[in-house]
Amino acid sequence: MLALLLDCAKGKTLRVLCVGAHCDDIEIGCGGTLQVLQDSGRKLLIDGVVLSGTAQRKREAQAAMRAFVKPRNRGDWLFGDFADGRLPAAYSAVKDFFESLKRRPRPDLILCHERDDRHQDHRIVNEMVWNTFRDHLVLEYETPKWDGGLGHPNVYVPLTVKQVNRKADALLKVFRTQADRDWFTQDLFIAMLRLRGVECRSPSGFAEAFHGRKLRLATF
Repeated sequence: MLALLLDCAKGKTLRVLCVGAHCDDIEIGCGGTLQVLQDSGRKLLIDGVVLSGTAQRKREAQAAMRAFVKPRNRGDWLFGDFADGRLPAAYSAVKDFFESLKRRPRPDLILCHERDDRHQDHRIVNEMVWNTFRDHLVLEYETPKWDGGLGHPNVYVPLTVKQVNRKADALLKVFRTQADRDWFTQDLFIAMLRLRGVECRSPSGFAEAFHGRKLRLATF
């Protein structure tokens, strides 16, 4: 599945842009997929954009980047200064922020929030991604939360048991500020991966899932 969607010229460096509203969204939504891409052995650079977060949360996100992305695969990691939970109120400034991303290296793949996510910040990020990047492959990840909202994804990335455990362990180790949240637990993260693994009949039983709104098959 990944080989079909991410086919590119032999020897070309694949550039992946991960976008999250908050400092743990990327790792929760696609931390396993980032491992799969890196473990594939292809030439790869992973860039990240996080819109909001306190100084402490940003330090956690930087530690998470080091935990999830190998040194040879690390691209640029950019942080915005928007208030958590207030992105709709800063719509014009957020738009300007995303427009500035056009001056950065062009991504081959963008991973961002799902369009119908119940969190208002997540929906704004998705809207801005689609408004800004109009000729790119965009896959929308999912994040669990107390108000639900999980949908019906149509793109799956199987994970190995090792990748599953690495993701769950890193999330709990790095994001200490989230430890008091009743949903931020190892069993929840693994349960999500197990459910999506069943849906795509992953050999290991685990997978991450995405929404692919517009996908174009390459000519053969």
